Amino acid sequence: MSRLPRPDAVLFDWDSTLVDNWGGITRALAVTFAQYGLDPWSEEQTRANAKHSMRDSFPKLFGDRWEDAAQLFYDSFDNIHLDTLRPLPGSLDLLEALAGEGVPMGVVSNKNGTYLRKEAGHLGWDRYFNKIIGAQDAAHDKPAADPIHLALDGTGVTAGPGVWFVGDSAVDLACAHAAGCVPVLLHPDDPHPEDLTAHPPAVHLFGCSALLGELRG
Repeated sequence: MSRLPRPDAVLFDWDSTLVDNWGGITRALAVTFAQYGLDPWSEEQTRANAKHSMRDSFPKLFGDRWEDAAQLFYDSFDNIHLDTLRPLPGSLDLLEALAGEGVPMGVVSNKNGTYLRKEAGHLGWDRYFNKIIGAQDAAHDKPAADPIHLALDGTGVTAGPGVWFVGDSAVDLACAHAAGCVPVLLHPDDPHPEDLTAHPPAVHLFGCSALLGELRG
């Protein structure tokens, strides 16, 4: 491969990396915001703002009421998230190629782990992953390195330069850097809408198909 080391393991973010479920997230947030007298976010605003886990982001939005707001969000999201879930182009081909080469894989997301695993199971993708780690599954959420170490547990691979961490946001890149992994940015825009100077990617590709090309290259 020309730009990336051959991986011993690959970890993926979930939303905007392998799948698109921002429609469901946006709708559930709109219900929650309305209950608390806040203006709803557009889907574009949701994509930009919902990068951190709920336990890190909701206290800033709702203060002491954040746990009640979280429950309202989950009640709304639970009713729609499997219906609004869509695989991104090339994502299944990428997973099948890595599985065919025997590369261990995992998911590290700031989405609640219960919903994350439901979505992976709904797609039939849970069979590809050693572990599917969501928010609150580890001691700290992304950008801390804790969920990376948890996702690799049992693979025989330790965090380091042999592990790709693939995601779409600055939070994902910071997490990769924190664990000493190879930060791989998948995002359709160039330049990226976030400032990536603090934690730059090893490579910026425009989707799963491009990453599969790197793998096969």
